[in-house]
Amino acid sequence: MFDQTASKWHLIMDCLNIHQSESLVLWIAEMEGIPLDTLGIKGKSGILQSMSTRAQFLANPLHKVVFHFTPKHCSWLNQVEIWFSILTRKLLHRGSFSSKVDLKQQILSFIEYFNQKLAHPFQWTFKGKLLAI
Repeated sequence: MFDQTASKWHLIMDCLNIHQSESLVLWIAEMEGIPLDTLGIKGKSGILQSMSTRAQFLANPLHKVVFHFTPKHCSWLNQVEIWFSILTRKLLHRGSFSSKVDLKQQILSFIEYFNQKLAHPFQWTFKGKLLAI
């Protein structure tokens, strides 16, 4: 889960509401040693008042876990998801890993191989048309 020995974690999230939830704020506050009774009341006051106040709290650069929220409608993020899909299909899906160290080494080796042999620009096909129902 969360490596307590790491000095700082930076997480990049889209603006989906679950990434700014009350429970996430409570978990981060607990990890930071912030008394939960100082956070306010969801929908009414304090840090828990709104999605905006919760996002601001989660993005605090002084925290051990810092959230960075991508702008709304940032379709470029899909490019990253495409790459993670490739990593999953080519390595993780059928992989066998004896330890976390082994997993890390195999991922790093795959990245090196991918960059040398497979990397090419993704073909961006989105034309900006709205989805039809």
